[in-house]
Amino acid sequence: MKGRSILLAGALAFTLMAPASVYAQGVMGGAQDGAEQGAHSAGPVGAVVGGTVGAVTGGINGLIGIKQRPRFHQYVIEQHRPSFRYQEPVAVGTVLPDEGVQYYDVPAEYGDVQYRYTVVNDEVVLVDPGTRRIVEVMP
Repeated sequence: MKGRSILLAGALAFTLMAPASVYAQGVMGGAQDGAEQGAHSAGPVGAVVGGTVGAVTGGINGLIGIKQRPRFHQYVIEQHRPSFRYQEPVAVGTVLPDEGVQYYDVPAEYGDVQYRYTVVNDEVVLVDPGTRRIVEVMP
């Protein structure tokens, strides 16, 4: 019981210290998705922790909700987008080259997504259009 109280207090403190910019980018969707996934995996405590983590990560790079990711991935496959071949690792933070990469808008049905998507080395990625930086590699 003591460990549970510490975990809940830590989750609350983490939520209160998260930067305001995260809240402006869609925390509610991330919190809801995280809480649902956490509750499914670990009950009430998992819901609290999942909601907290989901709020932060959902606001930063999870702009396509957890539940929508498989459907979005299927959408991209059905679009038959060509895969750009890249010699570097495909990972969050990688900046893609100026030329040769084709970017596509994320349809509105997947939310108010500020990023664009592309396919790199057969992996679907979300990219910040201003910096060409990968912000999410879709599972």
